[in-house]
Amino acid sequence: MNNSVPVVDYRKLRLSNLSTDTFRHLKLLLFWPLFGLSFLYVERFYPVKQYHAVDCPLDDKIPFCEYFLIPYLFWFLFIVGIHIYLLLYDISGFRKLMYFFILTFTATMILYFLYPTCQELRPATFERDNLFTQFLTYFYQFDTNTNVCPSMHVIGSAAVACAAMHTPRFSSLRWKTLFWTIAILISISTVMLKQHSILDVMLAIPFCIVAYLLIYVKNGQSKSKH
Repeated sequence: MNNSVPVVDYRKLRLSNLSTDTFRHLKLLLFWPLFGLSFLYVERFYPVKQYHAVDCPLDDKIPFCEYFLIPYLFWFLFIVGIHIYLLLYDISGFRKLMYFFILTFTATMILYFLYPTCQELRPATFERDNLFTQFLTYFYQFDTNTNVCPSMHVIGSAAVACAAMHTPRFSSLRWKTLFWTIAILISISTVMLKQHSILDVMLAIPFCIVAYLLIYVKNGQSKSKH
């Protein structure tokens, strides 16, 4: 396969041919606006009688480090980047990536509704005054400390790394190591910035394992039988 040539010519996309075999996979992207609206509702408008604070003794031993803002924000580029690549060069991989997100993020959203959580770990003041802490001052105001368990940052990072593992272009050990290193750094950043408890990170792991087994392992086994 020539990875430099897109497998789909999206210049031919029209509303009239969206349901064809060539472009049908794009309908999976509808999940993102639906998810965005759901997340906005649960964050800003859903009436909650009580949030359950998530923390553990280990959280107090983890130091705050504002420089982890870099991998934390890179999460957005990480997710957008893999979407763009797979849309251009690996449609099957794109579908699996979307199924991973749909399964895990939907399950997470349901849990947010059923068991609203929050964290009270953010520092009241910063020891240092620099560009990163100044940004975090405003970021904390924008990004609420509610609906944190499990961490979507961790789940999303794992989704990208899993998709890369099963993409021919990124199948070498070097690429796999790079993707998982980034995913781990992003996951660490959630606790170093006091955006999440370590419990939020730990609970995200079984969500990722189940999704991986269903989408990549079981799906791959069923195909090999045919």
